[in-house]
Amino acid sequence: MNDLTTFSGLGFTLLTIIVGWIAGVLLNYLADVLPRTRSLSSPTCHNCEVKRSLSEVLFPQKCRNCQTPPKKRVWVVQITTLIAVPLLRFFPPPALGFWLSLVVFLYLAVVFIIDVEHRAILHQVSIVGVILAIPFGLWLNGWLATLIGAAVGFGVMLALYYFGILFNRYMSRARGQEIEEVALGFGDVILSGILGIALGSPRIIVCLFFAILMGGLSSGIYILISLVLKRYRAFTAIPYAPFLILAAVVLIYMA
Repeated sequence: MNDLTTFSGLGFTLLTIIVGWIAGVLLNYLADVLPRTRSLSSPTCHNCEVKRSLSEVLFPQKCRNCQTPPKKRVWVVQITTLIAVPLLRFFPPPALGFWLSLVVFLYLAVVFIIDVEHRAILHQVSIVGVILAIPFGLWLNGWLATLIGAAVGFGVMLALYYFGILFNRYMSRARGQEIEEVALGFGDVILSGILGIALGSPRIIVCLFFAILMGGLSSGIYILISLVLKRYRAFTAIPYAPFLILAAVVLIYMA
C-alpha cells in the first residue's frame, strides 16, 4: 500500500513537471503571437517570420530557416514555470486548489510578460480576464463585494490615469516639448477593474495601495540607478501591470 502511495505521489509530481513545461510553452506562444497578430495565429520566427515547427515550439531551438536563437525571455519563462508549477502543486492558494489557481496564474502571467516586453495590456487579453474574473469573484466574494471591487479598482485607476494625462499636458506646456510617455495606460485601468472583480472589496484597496507603493519604490530605484549610470531620461514610463499582479497574487493566497 505504501509502495502504491509512493508511486502515485511520484507520478503526480512528474505530471506537474510536464504541466510546468507545457505551461511555459503556452505562455511563450501567447507572448509571441498576441502582440503581433492579436489572435491565436501560427507561431513564426521573430527574425525571418517563417512558420515554426511543432518541435521548435515545444522545445526552444534555433530557427531552422535563419538559425536565429530563441529570445532570452523564452528560456526564462520555461525555467520559471518548470519550477513554479510543481511548487504551486504543493503550495496552492487555500481557497482555489491547484488546477484553478494554475488557470488564474497563467492568465496573470500572460499579462505580466506582454506588459514587460511591449508595455501594453491587450484588449483581447482583458476580455478573457473579465470572463475569468466574474465567476471567480462571485464564488469568493459574493455579488456585492465583487461589484464594489470592480467599481473601486476601475474608478481609482481611472482617476490616476486622467491625472497623469493632465500632468503630462501641464509639463509639456512648461517644457515647450510634447511628452508622449504616460505613467499609466488605459490597459492598467482595465486590469485594475478585472482585479477588483476577482478580489472584491476591500481587498482591491489593499492591492492598489501596495501596487502603487511598489511602483513608486521601483521608479525611485530606477531613477537612482539611471543617474549613477548617467542614462537618466525624464518621464520614462515603467510597466505597471507587474506591480498590480504581484500584489494580487499575495492577496489570492490570503483569501
